[in-house]
Amino acid sequence: MNGSSGRLGGPGKFDRPDRTDGPDRTDGFDSRSPLGPALSRRTLLGAAGLGAAALTAAASGTAAAAGSGTRTGAGSSRSAQRRAHAFLAAAMDGYPDHGDLRLTQSYTDQANLFSTAFTYDNALAILAHLTARTEDGRRRAVALGDALLYAQNHDPVYDDGRLRQAYNVGPYVFFDGVAQPDGFVRADGTANVGTQFGFTGTAVGDMAWAGIALATLARRTGKRRFLDGAVRIGNWIEVNGGTDQPLGGYKFGVDGADTKLPFSSTEHNTDLVALFGQLAQLTGDPVWRGRRAKARAFVEKMWEPTAGFFYTGTNDGVTVNKFPIPEDTQTWTHLALNSRRYNGSLDWAATQLAVLDRSDRTNSTVPAGQSYEGVTFSSASLLANEDAPIAEFQPRPDRNGVWFEGTAHLALALRDRAGHGDEARAHRLVASIERAQELLATGQTVGTRTLPERAGVVSASSPLDTGFGFGYYPYRHTGATAWYLLAATRTNPLRA
Repeated sequence: MNGSSGRLGGPGKFDRPDRTDGPDRTDGFDSRSPLGPALSRRTLLGAAGLGAAALTAAASGTAAAAGSGTRTGAGSSRSAQRRAHAFLAAAMDGYPDHGDLRLTQSYTDQANLFSTAFTYDNALAILAHLTARTEDGRRRAVALGDALLYAQNHDPVYDDGRLRQAYNVGPYVFFDGVAQPDGFVRADGTANVGTQFGFTGTAVGDMAWAGIALATLARRTGKRRFLDGAVRIGNWIEVNGGTDQPLGGYKFGVDGADTKLPFSSTEHNTDLVALFGQLAQLTGDPVWRGRRAKARAFVEKMWEPTAGFFYTGTNDGVTVNKFPIPEDTQTWTHLALNSRRYNGSLDWAATQLAVLDRSDRTNSTVPAGQSYEGVTFSSASLLANEDAPIAEFQPRPDRNGVWFEGTAHLALALRDRAGHGDEARAHRLVASIERAQELLATGQTVGTRTLPERAGVVSASSPLDTGFGFGYYPYRHTGATAWYLLAATRTNPLRA
């Protein structure tokens, strides 16, 4: 989410500095922008007037997607993984005329986010490329790591180790008719920050995931530059996110005007348990163990022992927010904490957020005869008003829309826990994701270039309302595809 946002506000709020919304990501609000409130990394803009019929066409693509069957054997899974890697490669190579220094476009062109490359998605892409265990995968991971370091060292305003929520990686003409001509590196040599949508802030969760990816590269390559970049990220978080408020932990980050945001997110602090733990191992510096303990203490304060789940965080550092309850705070906590005391959160997510999206569901865009199982984004998603648009110019939600990124989180966490029945449940979830890659959203493009056939996982089976003021839609997505590969290969990126 996000990510990494850390969804703390109540449903119906929009992306502005008074809320946090997505595991990973900053609101990116820029008070200097004439566009007003910015959009979250996870907020997908459809074309004006885009309705259910258009999304049905986007979901179904061609007649080849009409069937609902899929092959779920080991051979077909390996084929699905190869096609997922092919999507990540295509999304990384969408703008070949703009140099080798590049990031990966997050969503297909049809999402109307143009060439936006979210920092969180690119951190995941690094981790997913490394799961291939091939020279091409390693080369691509290193190239993306170097691009994040470039952005860190060539920000147009700051020289403090921060990364922004998102960057542009190719040219386009914005909705207002103004051309954005550059690739990832602007003509003046600075990194091309995603100002058109206001993706200019810096979230602790985004930074943590970038640090995790760089730390992983440092381990895999032995290159000191990646560790140095991860350490700079960790130090930026300490300076800009640390708090002594009663609930402790780390705050959200800063908006586009460099104003510190007051929220604290369970998901962000979970990310920091992983990052600081990995930095402690790589550097041997005990300061990181202390910071890890601080982040973990916040996460543990968010535990609801009676029902067995984690709350989303706090707005003020004093009061715990108790609604909505998101999926990733249940699964990422297991992956990072590895504690039997808390692993019941997986059962909560698997039961309380379970959905089955069928073509006959209200507002479903799943093609006739198909169905997909998994989990939704949050407890509020299950209560969405199916008679009202998710947001202006957007379609109405399907309460049973499957969030495939979160479904992959759960599959990986179940495999990691390895309890009775966990592998069977995880296998079904992975098979559902692979079927979605096979059949949903054919005919989509990146940089106007046609994608490899049946490559890339959509973010959602049908339009779904997260409960945090934005939605997910059936567009192929770097983050969802990367998480699928992590789940399919049993790769836990959050374990120190």
